[in-house]
Order: sequence, then C-alpha cells, then structure tokens
Amino acid sequence: MIHSDELLAVAKRIFCFGTPEEAVEFPLRFLSYAMTYASDDDIEILKKHFSDDEFKAAMDDPAPGIFNQSFWTKWNQRYARTPFRRFRSDAFQA
Repeated sequence: MIHSDELLAVAKRIFCFGTPEEAVEFPLRFLSYAMTYASDDDIEILKKHFSDDEFKAAMDDPAPGIFNQSFWTKWNQRYARTPFRRFRSDAFQA
C-alpha cells in the first residue's frame, strides 16, 4: 500500500519500533500509539488519513500497554464516550 509522505513522517515521529511503513501496516495499533504520543499537529494530519470511526475502533480494542490513564481519559472525553470503559493498568502486567 502506498502512503503519503506526510503520514509516514508522522509515523516516523511517534513509532520507534520499526519503519514508518511497518507502523501504519497495523492501523489500530498505530492509532493507539498516535493517541498517546502524537502532537496536536500530528493528530490533525492523521485525521486526514483516518476517520473518527477508526480512532474509536482503536479505543474499542486498544493495543496492550500503550495508553495511560491520562490519554485514555482524554480520548474518551474527546469522543463523548461516557460512561467509558474503565482504564485498567493492572490488566497489562505480566
């Protein structure tokens, strides 16, 4: 799949475990990282490439260990998801 230079630049800034192309290969995982680590400017760029439904889908099945309480709350409030599913930091411990 071909991705824009703009999207790949955002991926390079927020995903350090592989190439930008590998980051966007799994959109829900990538959006989980974006919602936690991306700047507001990066989010605006991502909104050109991903729908609100895709952001919400990332919250419906979040990749383990990426979100923290602060960002989990922020994004649930942004999408008016109240009552939202409780964040469980203990759910990801080994």
